[in-house]
Amino acid sequence: MKDTVTLPVSAPYYQPSGRECELFETSHENGLPLLLKGPTGCGKTRFVEHMAAKLGKPLYTVACHDDLSAADLIGRYLLKGGQTVWVDGPLTRAVREGAICYLDEIIEARKDVTVVLHPLTDNRRTLMIDRTGEELVAPEGFMLVASYNPGYQNVLKRMKPSTRQRFLSVTFDFPKPDLETAVVASESGLDSNRAAQLVRLGGHIRTLSGMDLEEGVSTRLLIYAATLMASGMNVTHAIEAAIIEPLSDDEDVQTALRDLVATVYG
Repeated sequence: MKDTVTLPVSAPYYQPSGRECELFETSHENGLPLLLKGPTGCGKTRFVEHMAAKLGKPLYTVACHDDLSAADLIGRYLLKGGQTVWVDGPLTRAVREGAICYLDEIIEARKDVTVVLHPLTDNRRTLMIDRTGEELVAPEGFMLVASYNPGYQNVLKRMKPSTRQRFLSVTFDFPKPDLETAVVASESGLDSNRAAQLVRLGGHIRTLSGMDLEEGVSTRLLIYAATLMASGMNVTHAIEAAIIEPLSDDEDVQTALRDLVATVYG
């Protein structure tokens, strides 16, 4: 399991596209869990990092995956210096500290994870640690945030209504062109005109998603391409490395993407 803890610093750059910041703040004030829904690379994680820093709260981020179990979140006994000691997992540390815990792509985790989360997402706000016999009551300031990509749901990996309805929810999408241009330019250092051209290319590519592509190009990949260009790399090479190759291995799809690039940059 890979998890990270981020301590409060100056808020990372984030450009709001609606009232999501107000919703996050209100959820935090009232101890309500929040679910973020949206495609890969549209800014969900950056949003959580921005809000945690803005609120001055430590942030525990867990990248969920197929093997992530409840024990990975809660903690386990480990051998240290010849002794068996209990080591808290990221969720337990967040509860003890009144921090924010962010479970990224929650539907990738094993089913036993949701059993642990249910008491934390209702009026009980408790975390039961069976191995130690502790029952932690989440203090004021603790907040549970989760995210997932609805476009990748299938029969085997679908969030149950009983879990989904325990969260407030907000849908994220790729920013409007003017906002996305500002984000790409700010994050990469590329000038606004060339950033706008990249965003225009991204818009064309996204029209292919659902037909030839599983998903459209993310804002993250546009920033990568812009960063390469701002560093002096040729436009064609930058787009090839940061957009075309990451999006597909299919030669026909790659050819179609290169045709789009030629149209936008021709």
